[in-house]
Amino acid sequence: MALRKVRTFYAQQRELLSRVVAESDVVITTAVVPGKKAPVLVTGEMVKGMAPGSVIFDLAAERGRNCELTRAGQTVVEHGVTIIGQINVASQVPYHASQMYGCNVTAFLLNLVKDGMLRRDSEDEIIRETLLTRGGEIVNRRVREFFSLPELISQRAA
Repeated sequence: MALRKVRTFYAQQRELLSRVVAESDVVITTAVVPGKKAPVLVTGEMVKGMAPGSVIFDLAAERGRNCELTRAGQTVVEHGVTIIGQINVASQVPYHASQMYGCNVTAFLLNLVKDGMLRRDSEDEIIRETLLTRGGEIVNRRVREFFSLPELISQRAA
């Protein structure tokens, strides 16, 4: 039952994204998951639905790609849509990349510290997914997998 709801949710999400992509002249994708291949968000069918002359700039090209038709390191035209799969874009704009990185680190720290106190809110997705250790034990799921450590009991319930 729960699996069916999840599948329905993702199907609805993909349908909505298809409509938004079709209505857009420019789509910039940036989704990456640390330690994993970037998720495909824009399918070939979605690209077909875009107006000729539209552009997709896939900033995740070197991490696996967010657009199914992206070719890492290349600019291609598919179904009249230009798909830019440039790699290492940040190195071409180091000043702005540094500013963006600084803003991201600042936002992370402001979320982590409230009223001068370190937050240990495991319900906060950002805190939960970036916490590496607690009480001397590695609690981050991906780090535990990397070191072939058994899953924590608290992670099984999640």
